[in-house]
Amino acid sequence: MVFYFKARPEVGDFTIFMGLDKFENEELIKYGFPEDIWFHVDKMSSAHVYVRLHKGQTIDDISEGLLEDCVQLVKANSIQGNKVNNIDVVYTPWSNLKKTASMDVGQVGFYSSKMVRTVRVEKRINEIVNRLNRTKVERKPDLKAEREAVNSAERDERKRFLREKKRREELERLEKEKQAELRSYKGLMVHENMTSNKQIASANKSLQELEEDFM
Repeated sequence: MVFYFKARPEVGDFTIFMGLDKFENEELIKYGFPEDIWFHVDKMSSAHVYVRLHKGQTIDDISEGLLEDCVQLVKANSIQGNKVNNIDVVYTPWSNLKKTASMDVGQVGFYSSKMVRTVRVEKRINEIVNRLNRTKVERKPDLKAEREAVNSAERDERKRFLREKKRREELERLEKEKQAELRSYKGLMVHENMTSNKQIASANKSLQELEEDFM
């Protein structure tokens, strides 16, 4: 089971989501998207909360309002973190999540600590948490199938891009050949390089003249 929430409308159309338990967290870690940003209460147990950015966006594009929605939701879904003030929430791109065979189910590390950011959450803001909970939807998605569908679409798009690139290159090659041929033809037609019929006639002896010379 995955829970989906809608961020405040003024920040744009963004979906925030989290798994029901560690097993769902494991699936989310495995089949995440490049646009996913992962949130967790630092040094405490909490839900794994994600926000899916728009294609082409990065962690630097997260607005203040969207960030606040995410950190409030992750704080509210931490048994210990929900009870105390001034906690830290860490967040990082999904691609920075590191999973090894020795880790427990749902446990995760990082490839690079430099890509992990921290934000201080002073207290729970019920207005935000309640608003998010009113948008809550439960679904049982096939995360693997969703990821594979995106991979397939990206491969098809890549193939289309390469075909179009090859077509443009072929058109450019033909155009260059055409222009080179035109330049060559124009060179042959330059006035200085042309010989008139009169010039040809004056430069060549007639058959009678050749016969007289021979005699």
